[in-house]
Amino acid sequence: MTKTPTKISTLEEYINFDDGTDKRYELEDGVLLEMPPGTGKHEAIITSLLVRFFLEIQRVGLLLQPRPNGTEVLTNKQPRRPDICVITNQQAQSIESTSAILKTAPPLLVEVVSPESVDRDYNQKTSEYAAIGVVDYWIVDPLKNKMTVCLLDNGSYKQTVFTGNQQIISQTFVELTLTAQQVFSA
Repeated sequence: MTKTPTKISTLEEYINFDDGTDKRYELEDGVLLEMPPGTGKHEAIITSLLVRFFLEIQRVGLLLQPRPNGTEVLTNKQPRRPDICVITNQQAQSIESTSAILKTAPPLLVEVVSPESVDRDYNQKTSEYAAIGVVDYWIVDPLKNKMTVCLLDNGSYKQTVFTGNQQIISQTFVELTLTAQQVFSA
């Protein structure tokens, strides 16, 4: 039996959607897409990066906050739910008492690729995040053991692929010492 996709026509309808389950959804082209739970590896990578980001923020004194996949970003097309969203303190304050959907571009977004999200993470989200001005977008791909760091330059991303012991370069965390291998060994 095939389930009919749930169509959503407004952001308000999306915010108030409740199907009585604990399932997580992302809105894409007016249709709710169920986001299945990640694998243990997927979650370990997210947790490891969150800890690294938090420690770096504390060490350097940055006015940023790393958030796991509950904070969403409103792109020109639709809300997106990245695996990690590094936001400014001002952005954190703006969503403190409302739905955690940012209407301004956060400094850094991270997506951890899963088999069902390859095209969405590499193509759709890349163009959507660039269009709203996300400066630093990381695509962490445990399927291929590579990281693609997209840095915004004149409205489009310059992409650099990191593997093995290559040091990751970030505009948000300029002093971060982290290699692709360390990310994938989480």
